[in-house]
Amino acid sequence: MTESERLANLCVPRGPVDCVLDTDTYNEIDDQYALSFMMKHEKLNVRALYAAPFFNEHSTSPEDGMEKSYDEILNLLSLMGMSEKKEIVHRGSRTYLPDEKTPVPSPAADHLCDLAMQYSTENPLYVIAIGAITNVASALLYKPEIAERIVIVWLGGHNYDWPDTKEFNLWQDVAAARIVFGCKAPLVLLPCMGVVSAFYTTKPELEYWLRGKNALCDYLCDHTIAEAESYAAGRVWSRVIWDVTAAAWLVNDGGRFMSSVIEPAPIPEYDGYYAHSTARHSIRRVTYINRDALFSELFRVLTK
Repeated sequence: MTESERLANLCVPRGPVDCVLDTDTYNEIDDQYALSFMMKHEKLNVRALYAAPFFNEHSTSPEDGMEKSYDEILNLLSLMGMSEKKEIVHRGSRTYLPDEKTPVPSPAADHLCDLAMQYSTENPLYVIAIGAITNVASALLYKPEIAERIVIVWLGGHNYDWPDTKEFNLWQDVAAARIVFGCKAPLVLLPCMGVVSAFYTTKPELEYWLRGKNALCDYLCDHTIAEAESYAAGRVWSRVIWDVTAAAWLVNDGGRFMSSVIEPAPIPEYDGYYAHSTARHSIRRVTYINRDALFSELFRVLTK
């Protein structure tokens, strides 16, 4: 891939878009919003849904997090009346990468390898990743040539002026992040704190726009509010729904939802910081989210 071809694929795609979603769906409620947005948006043709590993208080291991995410994807498809789409759901990695040379086998990595080979630099497959990027990195290790046939859109790390980059998605599997940042595939990066942290909502807003519209909307309302009130009982709260921003890059026609810059790819280091070099290939980094415009689009799609 030439630099000019890479830059062309770092632009927002026009027309219908073939894409896949790699998601740790059970980890936080924002994954559910992102998945629902992609499945219901008229511009997006979702070819596959991959369950990503995660490990925190909601799981007993990365494998358990992946399995819970797999089950939650199936649950969401049922709520949307899309049970026939369950055949496109694939289990992901059961562990994180042991190093930067050894892939973790999974149905998700195998499927992404096979699917991506159906595309080309001129007609790429868009890979939306909103969790630890183990599945995608494993696919790139198995079949490096797919780097020229995909565009990766990843929500991970923090903005460059944040004190560190110990963000959940990146920090779980730094080796995977280093592979993705170094493979030279077109990469759109959505930093968490300092950029997409502006994409948050509140209970009154959710109740006004989503409550009673359909079973999915009620589910999202109930779980978002219950989660927030479990840790903020009796206090003012707002809830980031930042995973939606990665999916929304695909429909960011005319820059209506976000702004971005082209710059050399940073290098995620194992000490929790980025290294930088002007000799690196280009990526696109999102720098601003038009919060109100994007929530208007999200609520429009969810309530269809």
